[in-house]
Amino acid sequence: MGNCLHPVADDNSTKLAIEDKIWSEFLETYDADYNFTDVEAAAPCHSCILLNDSSLPFFILASVLGILISGAVLYAFLRPLFPRQVYQNWSILVQLAVGSALFSIMVPVLARGLSGALITSLCHLAHLVSYGSAFAQALLIGCHACLGPKLGIGHVPGLRLGISVGLWGVAALLSLPITLGSDTSHGLCTVTFSGEWEILRYIHAAACFAIFILLPLGLLGAKGLKKALGRGPCPWVDILCVWFIFWWPQGMVLGLDSLVRSRAMVVSTCLAQQALDMLLDLAEALAILHCVATPLLLAQVCYQAIQTSLPSLPLSATQSSHLDILGCKS
Repeated sequence: MGNCLHPVADDNSTKLAIEDKIWSEFLETYDADYNFTDVEAAAPCHSCILLNDSSLPFFILASVLGILISGAVLYAFLRPLFPRQVYQNWSILVQLAVGSALFSIMVPVLARGLSGALITSLCHLAHLVSYGSAFAQALLIGCHACLGPKLGIGHVPGLRLGISVGLWGVAALLSLPITLGSDTSHGLCTVTFSGEWEILRYIHAAACFAIFILLPLGLLGAKGLKKALGRGPCPWVDILCVWFIFWWPQGMVLGLDSLVRSRAMVVSTCLAQQALDMLLDLAEALAILHCVATPLLLAQVCYQAIQTSLPSLPLSATQSSHLDILGCKS
């Protein structure tokens, strides 16, 4: 992570240096008796950059851990000996693990410390895959919570496949704004939204707010309402919903940043702007960590399902004969 006392230069370092030079020349032209109270408030505001060149080890470590843990969980899920019958929505768990692995692979491309070796098409692909997988995971968890009981009771051939394809397609469409708004600057993969692409910034922020904020709140509200009224099965709000904790700050802070940029919310002090910029970096770092936590959540879900269903699983003929020999069956 970056050091707030000695921040590493970023993409805006040249712009800030020019602003400081102009500001110094501006102050030198005024008389010493001039009241600088209002003028100082308009001075260039320097924010503490947490995710800069020095944060490259964080990106690499998160990527390596995410790939290893997601790969291990996927290997366990796809083994022929895996008891798939213990969990009705086993395919959703596999898709969540795939989404986490895809995000982990693209994390190094988004790192601030990798420069000089990136091309624009790779930057577009990194944002498309990373945010597409994140949106897909959120929609899959929401689908699991809302349609899980119905899919388990009455399985329609091809229904799960159609739902999965539709959710991944919607996730890809939602990730198009940030994909088009990304570019390479000085060899770094950044999100610019410059010029005519500025409107895409607000579309992306609205998508993040809807998927990462409104979706989990809607699930909790529907569960509480149905439970209070006693009408129909409640949405499955289980341990998988912990996933939203890693992306909830991202959706909230991006919404606030969009309000500030659109002048709907005015930031009057430099301290408030610095706090918002720091929150943006912290939210991004927490969102990156989801690729490490997601496979662990999937493993916990599977473990709980196996522990719950073990007493009710039918014994095979071999297991039954062994129990007879040991005198364990009455």
